[in-house]
Amino acid sequence: MARRQASRRHQFCHKVTKFLFPALVYYYKISTLLSLAYLASLPALHCSNHDRPPDNHVRRFLHRHGIPYHHLPTTPGNKREQEILDLIQGTDFVVLARYMQILSESFLKAYGKDIINIHHGLLPSFKGGHPSRQAFNAGVKLIGATSHFVTPELDAGPIIEQMVERVSHRDTLQSFVVKSENLEKQCLAEAIKSYCELRVLPYELKKTVVF
Repeated sequence: MARRQASRRHQFCHKVTKFLFPALVYYYKISTLLSLAYLASLPALHCSNHDRPPDNHVRRFLHRHGIPYHHLPTTPGNKREQEILDLIQGTDFVVLARYMQILSESFLKAYGKDIINIHHGLLPSFKGGHPSRQAFNAGVKLIGATSHFVTPELDAGPIIEQMVERVSHRDTLQSFVVKSENLEKQCLAEAIKSYCELRVLPYELKKTVVF
């Protein structure tokens, strides 16, 4: 993990694909959870591979807080990793929120700093796409969200934070999805708060201590 100072502002990139939950809820959650010293830890830039019109609520929020917005559409044959690397070189870490793209090992090595992902399911049980459907089909009694460090292996990095909610036979797939989305924004905000406060220590390759 790259050395960071708790006393200074952290600069990070927020990368997204599509927001299935309101982006503003995530940003406001960050603002309310982080102490006054960390309110400045809103993203240094916001990078998305799906464009949003200037009057979009996310774009308005970014403009109001002076956060640059970058639209970099990707294709299976061109993930534009070098362009993304050029944008994020000055950041301390990167946050992936529903980015829905697998970053290459060469990208991770070139960036060389921590990347935090939010997964709308409980890891390591439900990896990859559609974790809510996987959980629903498995008949679980607890659903959740997991924030973890990104590694070359999909959804297998050291876990920073997890949140759960009980479900029952009365729940539908849609209610699973809604509950998971509510949990993931809280989980990601808590993970970023812990990380910025230097309370996350990795050990034994795939584990963390959070205090």
